[in-house]
Amino acid sequence: MIQCKDCEFCEMAPDGQVQLKCNPFANIKEPECLTKWQLLRLDLMTRAYMMTVAEYRKLAPLQEKMYRRMSRELEDMDEADSWKQDEDESAPPHEPRAKDKDKDKDKDEDADEDDALPPLDDRL
Repeated sequence: MIQCKDCEFCEMAPDGQVQLKCNPFANIKEPECLTKWQLLRLDLMTRAYMMTVAEYRKLAPLQEKMYRRMSRELEDMDEADSWKQDEDESAPPHEPRAKDKDKDKDKDEDADEDDALPPLDDRL
């Protein structure tokens, strides 16, 4: 088996980092070369992922502040618009008004009469 240091496609940096210039689809000299190439690519992907996670950790406090501020502003907007609602609309959102209940019953009856949609394909 050829050692990487003796291969023409291998470059070693002064700090000991190995860089393979071979193309796994064209010029691999030995089967072990492919395994080494895969390990180096896996290491590269792992380093990139770790750098991405580190950047996300830096952004997390900023995202949290933005989320709290946006939530506060949305609540303030809802409070400011609360005077526009009728007395009937001030009921809790989970309890529909009497008028809406009748409309929902009509919709349910219409839906039962129509053909039901086929189930979604779960292969996607």
